[in-house]
Amino acid sequence: MALVFKHVPSPVGRLKLVAGDAGLVAILWEGDNPDRVRLGAISERRDHSVLAETERQLGDYFAGRRQSFDLRLDFRGTNFQKAVWQALLTIPFGETRTYGEIARQIGCPSASRAVGAANGRNPISIVAPCHRVLGSNGALTGFAGGLTAKRHLLDHERRHVMM
Repeated sequence: MALVFKHVPSPVGRLKLVAGDAGLVAILWEGDNPDRVRLGAISERRDHSVLAETERQLGDYFAGRRQSFDLRLDFRGTNFQKAVWQALLTIPFGETRTYGEIARQIGCPSASRAVGAANGRNPISIVAPCHRVLGSNGALTGFAGGLTAKRHLLDHERRHVMM
């Protein structure tokens, strides 16, 4: 099946959810650079089950009722990118990691910059929480949704961490 999409509102702007039969392929930002995540032809379909479930879980996340996602993910990228994106899934809600920590986690300790590049191409924002990755000095660094959105997501998680 071809890829399908739907737009959903969120506190960080309108998001474009993209899925295929194998699962969620992308969550794209309004005004996202089309070269950041290349998808090819997609068509709008609001009733796709993966898109509906993603929208529901994102709603729960933004309402403070969800700290992790339970979605079928269909990452599309190089093996290195997929390793980085899988590592993102291990960062607990409300916590952060540095690019160097992710590089060490995937067994490539000298690949901090490559991790940063892969992080920047993460197709499934929020669910694969690239917003939880910071520079080595703890500073907010580039984010496809913009640094305001990144700060919003980090602040949201800090407010809703369940102890």
